[in-house]
Amino acid sequence: MNRKFYSTVVISDVHLGTSFSKTIEVAEFLKSIDCKRLILNGDIIDGWHLKNKSHKVWKKRHTLFFRVILKMMENHGTEVIYVRGNHDDFLDSLIPVDFFNLKVVKDFIHCSHGKRYYVTHGDVFDSVTSHMRWLSKVGDWGYTLLLHVNKYYNRYRMLRGKPYYSFAQTVKNKVKSAVSYISDFEKALVNLARAKQCQGVICGHIHHAEDKYYGSLHYLNSGDWVESLSALVEDEAGVWSVVYYDGVPASRQQEVSYCPAAV
Repeated sequence: MNRKFYSTVVISDVHLGTSFSKTIEVAEFLKSIDCKRLILNGDIIDGWHLKNKSHKVWKKRHTLFFRVILKMMENHGTEVIYVRGNHDDFLDSLIPVDFFNLKVVKDFIHCSHGKRYYVTHGDVFDSVTSHMRWLSKVGDWGYTLLLHVNKYYNRYRMLRGKPYYSFAQTVKNKVKSAVSYISDFEKALVNLARAKQCQGVICGHIHHAEDKYYGSLHYLNSGDWVESLSALVEDEAGVWSVVYYDGVPASRQQEVSYCPAAV
């Protein structure tokens, strides 16, 4: 199999440790590509759920994910940058780590073709996550419930020969407060990147893949590997794009069963 080569690949929000993480898909994606630098931009491991006895769902497939990354480092010299997110905040006691071609950091400046990109998971601008953790966990639970409704709704549709419909995505896109939150989130990160004299920002956190410009400032979001199954890729010419597993948005491929709230 020919492996697609990229200069940089960014993935985030895999939420390993939950039974709903699309671990097989992300592992297959990584097996299909080579890259100089792999940025794991937060919420790769879901420490929140692992701490809860009712969510002890670490499986062999979750370990497989890291084995694939180790093979990339060993066989292709891939540099791995692990940026801490809010669900993997247990890494705070380890940061910073700089060993061989692995770094674990809170944030990062990615330099390419004369441009500087500020890399952050993005939760730093979520006041609920930063200051009211109990409330963010309530939001996490609520969004989980919403997507379980989505799961059973689509079973009903399948029995009647109807195509998959992302009820959860529709609700998220229709709710005015959610749309406003995404817009405010993007603008806040863009302003921070400008303050850091960067030409772009790379983030995750809100499970909403994006490649757009605010004036001359490039905003990039890698999406997630629970619902959208998306990644950011940079080619050797420095051109960025959003790619989806198997070439199309995952919402058209398979039933969504869980998506942790972007908190």
